[in-house]
Amino acid sequence: MDMHKLFHMQQKLDSYIQSQHDVTGRNLFEDKVLALLVELSELANETRCFKFWSLKGSSERSIVLEEYVDSIHFLLSLGIVKNFTDFNEWRFDTSTDSLTTTFLKTNQAVLEFGQNPEMASYTGLWNQYGTLAEKLGFSLQEIYDAYIEKNEKNYERQKTGY
Repeated sequence: MDMHKLFHMQQKLDSYIQSQHDVTGRNLFEDKVLALLVELSELANETRCFKFWSLKGSSERSIVLEEYVDSIHFLLSLGIVKNFTDFNEWRFDTSTDSLTTTFLKTNQAVLEFGQNPEMASYTGLWNQYGTLAEKLGFSLQEIYDAYIEKNEKNYERQKTGY
């Protein structure tokens, strides 16, 4: 996956968004950490993996992938804020954990990075997202293509007052 291209695309999108909104005095790092946690929760909700009380299955794969890619936008954006744009060692590890446990571990990795924003915790966060992608059955190419598509959609949303 061409991480350099993704960081570049995200930087352009972030700059565009910030130029359209008054972000003076905002702690964008904190805002983006919280946004990442929200996106992770939305992803979990679409998988319904924790909803033992419901018989309804997961959302369509394309919807789950789009929710996953929403998180990738914030992962990239957080790396830009902390100047970690040379990151390129994303691993997809297999795990015997349940999907629910994988979500909990990913949530923990987000919080850890938020508290300790260093390259080691950033790498750990990406690797946890890689484990989540593996659990969900997403390939690097699918994620890359979906990111490109969602990036364009995010520009359109900004232009139409989203």
